Amino acid sequence: MTTTKHIYKVFKKHPSISTDSRKIEKGCIFFALKGETFNGNKFAESAIKQGASYAIIDEKEYQVSDKMILVDNVLKSLQELANHHRKQLATPVLAITGTNGKTTTKELTSAVLSQKFNVSFTEGNLNNHIGVPLTLLKMNTSTEFGVVEMGANHPGEIAELCKIAEPDFGLITNVGKAHLEGFGSFEGVIQTKSEMYRHLKKSNGHIFYNADNPILSDLLKDTKNKISYGTLNADLRGELLNSPPFVHLKVNFPKGVLYLNTNLTGDYNFENILAAACIGNYFQVDPIAIQSAIKNYFPKNNRSQLIKKDHLKIIMDAYNANPTSMQASINSFISNASENSYLILGDMLELGKYSNAEHTAILEILRKNTFVNVFTVGKIFNKISAGFNCKSFQNVNELYDYLQSNPIEKGKILIKGSRGIQLEKLLDLF
Repeated sequence: MTTTKHIYKVFKKHPSISTDSRKIEKGCIFFALKGETFNGNKFAESAIKQGASYAIIDEKEYQVSDKMILVDNVLKSLQELANHHRKQLATPVLAITGTNGKTTTKELTSAVLSQKFNVSFTEGNLNNHIGVPLTLLKMNTSTEFGVVEMGANHPGEIAELCKIAEPDFGLITNVGKAHLEGFGSFEGVIQTKSEMYRHLKKSNGHIFYNADNPILSDLLKDTKNKISYGTLNADLRGELLNSPPFVHLKVNFPKGVLYLNTNLTGDYNFENILAAACIGNYFQVDPIAIQSAIKNYFPKNNRSQLIKKDHLKIIMDAYNANPTSMQASINSFISNASENSYLILGDMLELGKYSNAEHTAILEILRKNTFVNVFTVGKIFNKISAGFNCKSFQNVNELYDYLQSNPIEKGKILIKGSRGIQLEKLLDLF
């Protein structure tokens, strides 16, 4: 079988990777990955005909030309190639994981570091066993800094991603209740996320962390190479300023105090912004440049976006949801709520046996705060909503029809739920 070093020689001549036969760039290398419903080997010949220089396959029957490179396992070859490539580059790599905020923190941090370095970072949400290798393989000799987002939904996944990326620096944004079905318990989440800490301790790497977070602080109590951010006892201290709808901070940089204005909604983004500022400060990015990068960052992909339409202000935060992020979003929204404020909440998926209890806990928060303008969407909320003061709908189409007949014409709306509920469809109504 073909070795990683041989494939790397090919990659050096053709440094473009594709894993989708529908998106072939001329001269790329096509990796014929397999999934539950597809076999990339079947599309290798088509990829070559569309302009791919080579195709990496792992089923001999599809090796119909010398442009087909046969390996034992295509996914493993992609990962080993990415790791080999990473080792050839003298590029510092920062890895970011966490239950909530990792994508926003990655985007903010990359924007800040780009003020000083040529940064290559994870695009979109390519943060898994395929996305991380693809991120690494986009780096080249001109890359001065790499920022790699890592996601996980089962134990051992962060450890595997760290083996591939071999980060020099790491950050866990927080540890919360997400993917409990895959992790088994909240303790399972903590164990998996902290795999990054264990990797960095072993490799003598450096860790950025939120000193206000007791779980993270406890995990790092015997760690030397750590840099903290937070509100009180931290290397970089910040303060959340009350200025809705956007999050604004006051940060005590070594050179003096600066105010960071943002286009992000939700108080929960305070720690994400402060993390980016802390990392920028550590790598000696000028504080004024940090301020500028954060001010000019605009959220997208339905993450903490403020959408203004006529007499409505919509906070669109429906890229994903779990109990921790849902509570944070609701608490932030309620703290700045006015008379015409509405909550549209979608089911939180992948919670397994904890699902009913966690959804009930969300409704209890609303009952405790006597918040009345609540719409819930999804089978789980619908099943447990009896007795709570909310209008419940089985799916987004039912709510869509209801709101067409009963429109919300003014006020503020928070839209929060898991991506699978498709709450973004509601934006057409406003």
